[in-house]
Amino acid sequence: QVQLVESGGGLVQAGGSLRLSCAASGRTFSTDTMGWFRQAPGKERQFVAHITWSGSSTDYADSVKGRFTISRDNAKNTAYLQMNSLKPEDTAVYYCAVRRAGGDRNPNRWGYWGQGTQVTVSS
Repeated sequence: QVQLVESGGGLVQAGGSLRLSCAASGRTFSTDTMGWFRQAPGKERQFVAHITWSGSSTDYADSVKGRFTISRDNAKNTAYLQMNSLKPEDTAVYYCAVRRAGGDRNPNRWGYWGQGTQVTVSS
């Protein structure tokens, strides 16, 4: 099992920045991909970004490309999501996830999830 704990969410004005962290514990493997998803009220959970174990491969949703950056520190078993130029439409609960394989944009193909952290962007 893998346990994931997100932190770093909060309230920020449009144009501001936040950095989310996701600390993983338990049975982690070198094949694990870490990802971020988000879910706004009344909407389905959607892909934001993911990164492979080595960090050599990343993928971003078009809506965040150029504004968000995903990274990871394997020594700390932690992934990060740096979010810049935030917009009100980025408001959502952000979830960290782990997949025992390569990246995938479909949230149903990810096996482990954190509890989520709220990000609210005011206009």
